[in-house]
Amino acid sequence: MGQRPETGPSLGGPLSAREDAVAALVSAVTGTEPGSAAGVPRALAALGLGEAAVRDLSERITLGRRELVRLRRREYELGVLFSSARELAAERDGDVLLEKTVDRAHQMMGSDLTYLSEYDPQTRELFVRKTIGSVSPDFRALRVPPGKGLASLVVERKAAVSVPRYTDFETGRHEAGIDAAVTAEGIVAMLGVPMLADDEVLGVLFVATREEHAFTPEDTALLTALADHASVVLQTARMLRSLRRAEDESRRALGRLTEHMTQRDRAHAVHRKLVEAVLTGGDFGTVSTTLAEELARPVLLSDQAGNLLAEAGEGLAGVGVLQDHGMRRAVRRSAESGRLIELEDGGPVEGVAAFAAGERHLGTVFLGRGGFPLSDVDARTVERAAQVCALLFLSREAVAEAEYRVHGELIAELLSADPERRRDALARGRQRGMDAADFTSLLALSVPAGQRARAVRRAVKLAPAPSLVGEHQGLVVILGRPGLEDRAEEIRRGVAHHTRDEVLGVLPPPGEPGTQFPLVKKTVRLLEALGVSDSLAHTGDYVPYAAVFDADAPVMTHFLQRTLGEVRRYDAERGTELLPTLRAFVHHGASPTRTARALNFHVNTILQRLERLDRVLGAGWRDDEDYFRITLAVRMDELRERLVGGGG
Repeated sequence: MGQRPETGPSLGGPLSAREDAVAALVSAVTGTEPGSAAGVPRALAALGLGEAAVRDLSERITLGRRELVRLRRREYELGVLFSSARELAAERDGDVLLEKTVDRAHQMMGSDLTYLSEYDPQTRELFVRKTIGSVSPDFRALRVPPGKGLASLVVERKAAVSVPRYTDFETGRHEAGIDAAVTAEGIVAMLGVPMLADDEVLGVLFVATREEHAFTPEDTALLTALADHASVVLQTARMLRSLRRAEDESRRALGRLTEHMTQRDRAHAVHRKLVEAVLTGGDFGTVSTTLAEELARPVLLSDQAGNLLAEAGEGLAGVGVLQDHGMRRAVRRSAESGRLIELEDGGPVEGVAAFAAGERHLGTVFLGRGGFPLSDVDARTVERAAQVCALLFLSREAVAEAEYRVHGELIAELLSADPERRRDALARGRQRGMDAADFTSLLALSVPAGQRARAVRRAVKLAPAPSLVGEHQGLVVILGRPGLEDRAEEIRRGVAHHTRDEVLGVLPPPGEPGTQFPLVKKTVRLLEALGVSDSLAHTGDYVPYAAVFDADAPVMTHFLQRTLGEVRRYDAERGTELLPTLRAFVHHGASPTRTARALNFHVNTILQRLERLDRVLGAGWRDDEDYFRITLAVRMDELRERLVGGGG
């Protein structure tokens, strides 16, 4: 009873032998060592099974062992895929994820070389992004052209493609650069699977071996799963790049909008201040200061002639006068277009904006260089400032014109022969804070008709205060206190320079202007008749002639030509000196003796010349009436020669 029963013969022998056989079978089914399944037939035989049973059970155990290995491998692959999926959710660096994906594919597939190529849909090229196991730098920089290599076939089919031997791959797909890179790596077998996003190919994931190898469907499935992960990475990376580009563009757009709004606010502030300047009686100084402060640049305003109107800031002194050819051209372009013209010569002036009224150029805004580039809004701001300058200029001109008219009316009344009108003028002057009774000095300027308004405006600036300046009877007249005569030539030259024309000035002695003006007018007519147009004359030097002659230039020329023309022609044709003899004869009281003494000739020579004059002028030229005209003509001819040179 207490003894352990022995196993019968049907159980295959002693208990210890049977236990060893069962242990061997369990080890064969569950073991991972390569030789662990070799003892299965012996273990089955030790259990007393027949040959047929041993063979049948050995096959079943082998299949079970294979399925277990497959499941274990599948478990490992799923674990790796799940780990990769977790990394996809946690990692934000696309390059790191791609590198890890390629590394896992390399480990799980047991390949010699694993790499990922990204597809460019624009060029249809593929270029290597990540590699594991590569030994050739040329391979890592490989670009696969369209239609070439195994990669292009994968892209076209959008399905996995493998080759046990790359040298046996389609001949038409080979390309010298790809073949050289494959040879440098020693690649023999390759498997490539596409990385897809919907129907779009993002790239190809490759594994390769350096010996001939046939890839299984399980290899393709595993590599495809990893390629799907790589697709997510590439898709995410592209989306992130797109988002970053969109973010950068939005940031730039916001910056541009902010800058534009800043510029618009600055432009509105400038425009408001400039309009207020016009409405509240501001001047050019307000415009230049406002523009300089808002644009952080020096500003200079000048009139059309280059005279300074106002400036703010430093660095532009004198540019309104010292303009070079390029700047003058820029000012003309601005006047024609109404736009700010920027200068690229690197000088102190960044841009010019002319202000005008119709075709009339009134002046220029010179804008210096600043610490930031001018925007379109800034340019429009400068152009608005130029328009405000034009309004100010015209407003000033309108006020000045009204003042000039008043001055012209006062001058006309002060120079009137009517005492009542003069008294009214004095009263009006006192109402304006001006004691015209002290105006005993007069200067008259003969200026071409089209330049008189400009001449009046310039003379107002040049005449000493207080003075009255206006146009009267075709002349620009300046009435002022004693001392005006000391500034007469300066005023005349200044007006001539401003009008760019010749100006004749006539100055009577101090006294009652109303009584002096008629003589001034006659002197002007006399000098203009003699051809004098650009000098300062005193009426006292021409009283005798002005009293006799009140003629214009054609009448004067005709008189001198009719009286002395034949004598001048006779001298020119024969080389004689009858005209100098006639002048000396007139100056020495018609005495041949005194004339001969003055000319240092013998009296007989003078008598002979007088006889020739009888033939040229006529025998009665020494009679009273004719001699008076000849005497007057000789003196007028000498006066003209002295004033303008030469003879007529």
